[in-house]
Amino acid sequence: MSASRESGVVQVQGEVIATRRVGAYHHLTIVAPGVAELAKPGQFAALAVGGVTTGNLLRRSFSIHKVSPSGTYGGTLDLVIAAKGAGTEWLAALRAHDAVDVVAPLGRAFPLPTEPVPCVLVGGGYGSAPLFWLAELLRERGCTVEMVLGAASEDRLFGVVEARRAADHVTVTTDDGSAGVKGWVSDVLPEVFERTGAPVAYACGPMGMLQSVTRVASEHGAVAQVAVEEAMACGVGVCMTCVMPVRDKAGVTKMVRSCVEGPVFRGDRVRWEAFHDGVCGVPEDAVGAPRVGGH
Repeated sequence: MSASRESGVVQVQGEVIATRRVGAYHHLTIVAPGVAELAKPGQFAALAVGGVTTGNLLRRSFSIHKVSPSGTYGGTLDLVIAAKGAGTEWLAALRAHDAVDVVAPLGRAFPLPTEPVPCVLVGGGYGSAPLFWLAELLRERGCTVEMVLGAASEDRLFGVVEARRAADHVTVTTDDGSAGVKGWVSDVLPEVFERTGAPVAYACGPMGMLQSVTRVASEHGAVAQVAVEEAMACGVGVCMTCVMPVRDKAGVTKMVRSCVEGPVFRGDRVRWEAFHDGVCGVPEDAVGAPRVGGH
């Protein structure tokens, strides 16, 4: 084990103890000593990929689904992975007793209410992974939890059964109508906010969905705390590939690192208009933005 517990982050050689297919995704359970005691919902783990001889230098980052501080094998870490490229396909192919290098927990966690209030949790696809652990903590604090899970199709949903155990009420949507309500999460959210009067929403999923959750929450006087899905090449704030425009408390837009200052942000402070077709631009009024004729 390396890195400092005082820093809140450890680097460990983890061991896979279980892997299973869940719909379109892969669920990994990894023994990772020291991680579970430090982790909070909304934080993520960065995994090395390809083994010791790989040419893949960049880690792959995933929201932490859940942790267990103790057990038969010691502290464990659970992650949900969508195999989309060489790195994630390598991870999805891991089997019990395979080794994987883990750096965790990373990033800013979801802030919890200071008093019991109704809360709306929204997950898109496997972006729902960290929300069940969050739901448990919220209910322990006396909060009522409404969960909305959405995906393109039924096989792209994650954790519907787990949601029914973790939340007080669950609504499911799919784009094609193969499960639940046909449509997007933003189609059902107005009724959810009106019925619950929730002052806060927590969301994790695609950027377009997070923008919609923020809009609907704001229209109903609620604050959205969103865990963004920006590509993270290092996960520790060094490479600057995950920067995005966010307003600070004074309203000044700065390009911040989603892996360090995030991944959780107040949705109403994110400059959503800067995102186009999956690419993030730099608003003209952002601190340090390029100017005509040079900086």
